[in-house]
Parts: sequence; C-alpha cells; structure tokens
Amino acid sequence: MAMYRKLGKKSDARKALLRNQVTQLLYHGKIETTEARAKEVRKIAEHLITLAVKEKDNFDEVTVTAKVAKKDKDGKRIKEVVDGKKVTQYDEVEKKVKKDQPSRLHARRQMLKVLYPVVEVPTEAAGKKANTKKIDLVAKLFDEYGAKYASRKGGYTRIVKVGERRGDGAMVVILELV
Repeated sequence: MAMYRKLGKKSDARKALLRNQVTQLLYHGKIETTEARAKEVRKIAEHLITLAVKEKDNFDEVTVTAKVAKKDKDGKRIKEVVDGKKVTQYDEVEKKVKKDQPSRLHARRQMLKVLYPVVEVPTEAAGKKANTKKIDLVAKLFDEYGAKYASRKGGYTRIVKVGERRGDGAMVVILELV
C-alpha cells in the first residue's frame, strides 16, 4: 500500500505541484483543486502549521545597534567629502531583533524546504518590478497562524466538495484554512 498519492506525475513534478499548492493555500487561505490533490496538500499544510504552533514563542528579543544612513527631506542619503571622496553619513540606532532558538530555527528551515518565495505585485504595475513586495510566509506562519491555532489540537484545514469537473469528471473541492 502506498504512503502517498502519486497523482499521475513523476516525483519532481508532483513535489513541485504540492509545494506550489501549499504555498498558495497558506498565502491566500483557500484554493480550489481536485480531491486527491487536496488530501495530499492538507497533510503538508497541517504539518507546517503544527510546527508554527509549537515554535511560535520560542525566540529571544535581542537589542542590537545598527548603522542607518542619514537622509535629507527628499529621502536621499547625506554625503560629505572626506579625503577627496564622497562618504555617506550614518547614525547608530538601537533595534530589537527576534533571535530564534535552535528548535525554532530548525522549524523555519523545514518550512523553507517546502514553501516557495511569494512576491506580491500591485495590479496597476502588473509585469513590472517596481513596487513589488516579497512576502515572508514563514513569519506569517509563526505570527499569524501560530497564534490563531494555538488552542487547537490539529484539524486546521477543511475540504468542501464543489462538484465534478466537466472535462474529466474529477471531484473538485475547496481546501481552506479553518
């Protein structure tokens, strides 16, 4: 008996499909797919959310000093001439940074093995690199989903059957986070 569904694909294509669907599920909150795919995606997504719930508070806050460039009213860096070279002026600022404990770092790396990077593109600038934002899904898992599902003992997703697909009759479902 197989431990997982092969979904009619070679292993590299299957892994890519599942990674993509898990990423989209955690980013959007729900996806529409076939029933067999949804059951496989559910396993992976629930494992990632369980990791986030276990490790959500496992970090230290550390104060570090960082150099930040001085800027003028237009937002441009202030430069001064030193020994014939233009040098940027810096201010030292203290920042609080979250430093992961070893188990949380391991959980973060386990999540990064599965999740694809997500880039959010505004609709008015579609196709351009300007104003794009990288979304940190791992931080979203720890901060948002870890806190949301902290009191829950599993069962973070729900499968709702929609009906059969017209082309091949495959059962289409909506997989969503509870």
